[in-house]
Amino acid sequence: MTDLDPVTYTLENGVAIITTNAPPVNALGARVRARLVETVTRATADKAASAIVLLCEGRTFFAGADISEFGKPPVEPSLRDLLKILEASDKPTVSAIHGAALGGGLELALVTHFRIAEASAKFGLPEVNIGILPGAGGTQRLPRLIGAEKALDMITSGSPVSARTALEIGLIDATAAQGQLREAATAFARQVVVEQRPLVRIANRPNHLEEGTPELFERWRSHVASRYRGLIAPLACIDAIEAAFNLPIKDGLIRERALFDRLVAGPQAKALRHLFFAERQAKKPDAKAAASIPRPVRRVGIVGAGTMGTAIATNLANGGLETIIVETSQAGLDRGLATIRRHYERSIANGQLDAAAVEPRMRCIRGSTTLADLADADLVIECAFETMPVKKDIFRNLDAIVREGAVLATTTSFLDIDEIAGTTSRPRDVVGMHFFSPANQMALVEIVRGKETASDVLATASDIARRIDKTGVTVGNSFGFVGNRILAARERQANLLILEGASPADVDRVLRDFGFPMGHFEMYDLVRLDPGWNREDCSSPGIRDILNEMGRPGQKAGKGYYDYGDDRRPEPSPVVEEAITRFAADKGIVRRDVTDAEIRDRLLFPMVNEGARLLEEKIAARASDIDVIAVLGLGWPRYRGGPMFWADGIGIGHVEAALSRLAHEHGAAFTPAPLLTELAKSGRGFLD
Repeated sequence: MTDLDPVTYTLENGVAIITTNAPPVNALGARVRARLVETVTRATADKAASAIVLLCEGRTFFAGADISEFGKPPVEPSLRDLLKILEASDKPTVSAIHGAALGGGLELALVTHFRIAEASAKFGLPEVNIGILPGAGGTQRLPRLIGAEKALDMITSGSPVSARTALEIGLIDATAAQGQLREAATAFARQVVVEQRPLVRIANRPNHLEEGTPELFERWRSHVASRYRGLIAPLACIDAIEAAFNLPIKDGLIRERALFDRLVAGPQAKALRHLFFAERQAKKPDAKAAASIPRPVRRVGIVGAGTMGTAIATNLANGGLETIIVETSQAGLDRGLATIRRHYERSIANGQLDAAAVEPRMRCIRGSTTLADLADADLVIECAFETMPVKKDIFRNLDAIVREGAVLATTTSFLDIDEIAGTTSRPRDVVGMHFFSPANQMALVEIVRGKETASDVLATASDIARRIDKTGVTVGNSFGFVGNRILAARERQANLLILEGASPADVDRVLRDFGFPMGHFEMYDLVRLDPGWNREDCSSPGIRDILNEMGRPGQKAGKGYYDYGDDRRPEPSPVVEEAITRFAADKGIVRRDVTDAEIRDRLLFPMVNEGARLLEEKIAARASDIDVIAVLGLGWPRYRGGPMFWADGIGIGHVEAALSRLAHEHGAAFTPAPLLTELAKSGRGFLD
């Protein structure tokens, strides 16, 4: 097989085998579709062929359509054209599936008469994750095959199912042993011919249609509206699936296509497609690091068994990495190891992990109270208290203890990487790995490049992020890096707004209405108000300092900006409101009514403005990197694409004018960044 021909045809004992090899994931792009149409047509006409098997080489079956074609003029033949030809075949057709049959790949499998898969295969229709629905019959055929409830779950969540589950629910007909798929599929096809089995066209099946009651769909609409707040694609999926139960297949396919066309051209799908490509791009290190070979990492040391250290240890163990976690006292170490076990117990309780997987992971982790036990570590991640003297002292000790060539990483959220690296004799081996909290749940790691950080060290940090299933985004060294600098711009305004007359609940409601999963002050209550806070060092107190002094450090204590009961629901606190009012009066601030529009503008436009400054300073390499960090690290709603994409969408001129107005009304903090003004004048956007 050559690169010039992604699809080949062979005939084996009366079975036509059509093989696709289009790396990396056998996407159903225009070239592949065209060759499949030609080859399926050839197989159908071949008198020597009594059955047809479709399979793929490489790591997976067809993993979906070519997303880069979305939003562009269609290229014939369409996927629907290909599926129509396959479905009309009067010869038995068998999909032989390994890896994953996703999106258009599963829709293709659904028009073949039979499906056989390796036991490790997965099946899904994940289109909802990029703001659309299955547009080639998936919403019409899958419910006819597996029933309404299961189809609603698969399609609205976008979550894949295993081959075992697929066999149980009737999605596939048989499984094959690993490595024996081709032989099993051709044998299955010959058996179908010998036994003269009827050809099963899902489009003609009435099975399960009696399940599609109006009450079922209303229940699912309520469920989806609550679970996927703000997203329109899951609700459109329900509309399409309901059509499968109320309309003939021909009309149902027309309804599905109309819904697909509306979604694919809409702002949410555009934003989610942007993020799909932005995340792939963000994971790639810069050119020098990409050309470097990562240093081998088998053993990782962690300094600190607190909240961050234990969460990172959990991630490393999940990735199969041998991990040594060091704490200064045995009591602290014991607490840390117990916390790691609780992480796993919660994962079991939530159905995210099988109980049998816990002990092998716990065996990856051992504890120590001696820093010298990290001498032969390949990577050491420091997770100590967020103060420069503490971190510098640790790095001096690590420099003397840890073998040459090991990577030394700090998890600092704000501090200067170069100052930390300067305490060692090997600043080229030092890198920042800023895990966003809670680190065992959040997908983001900022990989912070110091002025002397070696390219292979950046490559190593990126590789570790990938191995523990994180998105590692390389950023420059600046106070707060990218994520916390953007957040600090919002925080300054949030703190001013509550002094000027808005309540914490007002600020949080506006953010939630925009699409954030939680408000600004709810977030701080969740992560606690006291990390890095020291009563003795507090020379310029603000509301956060006052709340800490009052013993209100956040949700776990039952009180922070809000009061919390046993259900952990935030309730506005009269005590906090009184403290805010008193503090504002002491500062001479006259409180007033603040509109939701003012709250929104003062919270969001400074985030965009700070992003522009990060690009000017080359702390962020791309505007899309800022979007990824804001979405994965700060909770910016995915369906709005990130602050820079959002700004482009509403118009840079509009953003620049709004900031100029805010600067006139509220001060120089809103002065538009030079880059933003330049883009507004030229009519370009950040993503240009």
